Amino acid sequence: MKGASLKSRAVAFALSAGLVAFVLALAATYDGHFDRASIGRALIPAVVCATMCWASARRAVAGTAAAIDQAIGRLAEAGQGDLVSPIPTEIGESVPQLSHAMSLLFEQIGANLDSVHRLAMFDPVTGLANRTNFRRSCERLLIDMPPGNLGALLFIDLDRFKIVNDTMGHAMGDMLLGMVANRLRAVGDRVVAELGVPPPLIGRLAGDEFTMFFQDLPDRVAAGRIASGVLFAINEPFELVGTDVEIGASIGIALRPDHGTTLTELMRAADAAMYHAKARGRGRAEHFSESLAAEIADRSQLESDLRDAVVRNQFMLVYQPQVACSDGRIVAAEALLRWRHPRLGLKLPGTFIKRAEETGLIVEIGEWVVETVADTIARWSRMGIEQRLAVNISPRQLDHAQFFRRLRDAMRVANAPARLLELEITETMAMHCSEEVIEAITALRADGATIAIDDFGTGYSNLARLRDLPVDRVKLDRSLIEFVADKAQARTIAQAVIGLIHGLGCEAVAEGIESAAQAEVLRIIGCDIIQGYAIAQPMAEEEFIAWAREKPRQAIAG
Repeated sequence: MKGASLKSRAVAFALSAGLVAFVLALAATYDGHFDRASIGRALIPAVVCATMCWASARRAVAGTAAAIDQAIGRLAEAGQGDLVSPIPTEIGESVPQLSHAMSLLFEQIGANLDSVHRLAMFDPVTGLANRTNFRRSCERLLIDMPPGNLGALLFIDLDRFKIVNDTMGHAMGDMLLGMVANRLRAVGDRVVAELGVPPPLIGRLAGDEFTMFFQDLPDRVAAGRIASGVLFAINEPFELVGTDVEIGASIGIALRPDHGTTLTELMRAADAAMYHAKARGRGRAEHFSESLAAEIADRSQLESDLRDAVVRNQFMLVYQPQVACSDGRIVAAEALLRWRHPRLGLKLPGTFIKRAEETGLIVEIGEWVVETVADTIARWSRMGIEQRLAVNISPRQLDHAQFFRRLRDAMRVANAPARLLELEITETMAMHCSEEVIEAITALRADGATIAIDDFGTGYSNLARLRDLPVDRVKLDRSLIEFVADKAQARTIAQAVIGLIHGLGCEAVAEGIESAAQAEVLRIIGCDIIQGYAIAQPMAEEEFIAWAREKPRQAIAG
């Protein structure tokens, strides 16, 4: 396309020059008239001029076309990724503007590629390798390491970093992360100088999680010393805009080859050790161990069994009555979850609920509980049993207003009266639920449902907040009523808390009653409702219905 354009221009130039020469020749020989001889004489210089111009232009076209051909070839090489080879000198000699433009283009593309690579492989806040880069680089190091070489992976999670983000803002949080990265680099440099080992690979995985991988350590003790150095470095105050900020870190240590030879194995081990460090009080480093390995295996097996339980419908509800202190009348029953494990028998919630919440399976289990409670209330209503059922709400469920909307819909679909439903929310959860959740709970309460605060006395309640929540009943924690029959101080505290609950316009409920003496004391000091083994143990549905019909008023005495 370019060559054809240049050639046509050369032809036009030669013809134009010949035409000019022809006209000038005619003018020079003009003697008053034109004849065939004068025209022939004029054509001779015209043809000579045109031929010479064409020859000159052709040489220029050939040089330019060759330069363009080389430019096309060089651009093709650049398209394959070669941005560093020099631009042929012929291009600069024939078409200097094109050579300069190509140089600028290659420089800009190279700079853009470097920027993209850095954004893709390095964390912009700390300048450390990001998760992808760290994993790729560490996997290559592990593959290349000789079998007997000792390596250590440190999984570092900052303590109290969220407080900095929440109180000082994310910009200050990012600045703090950059300072942490610099201290980790300093620790790595010191280790290299002291032990003569290769530089560590340092990365930021996400949020406030960092990793360091050291290869070719002299011994296993060195890994612990390195972790101690990291803890010391991070425990030192950080100065943020004139303010000293103190955080800390919890560190998990996994050794290669003791705890694995692949990055996946080492990361799993170091992560488990880090969580163990947090569980033991934070601000410490823990090595992965056989006991932790067994714990991980148990957790994995429990998760697998829970998933099977959801699919195979292995859960059931049992019911524990709540009775009025005044006359022993049954006022409600708490629906309690049980797991009919095929090998281990009936399992209590304390053995599996935490793992269900960690894995998110609590959402599916909670939906089963919701549907079962709604169907039970509807079925009992058809049987003429007007019995309120209380059900516990997990933190995962409380985080989402949609759960309460689904519960409301389930009650309506089952044609279950909302006045027979009671929701129990722990004190700590109630203090932190969102306005959207409160609105959803309020809508359920408007339908007739009862709202109860569970485990009252174990958290740090904001009484003004508690007063504004849509609450009908407050359940005293077991620790408040455990010694009411034996210690005057315990009775005084329980009576004061009951008075506070009444002052909020709510009923006071005591659970965990294990003796008639406790029940009598609570009745005397003003408790409204009691629940516990002294009244009745949790029962299957048929057993509960029979118990309720036979002993509607003898619960306290019996």
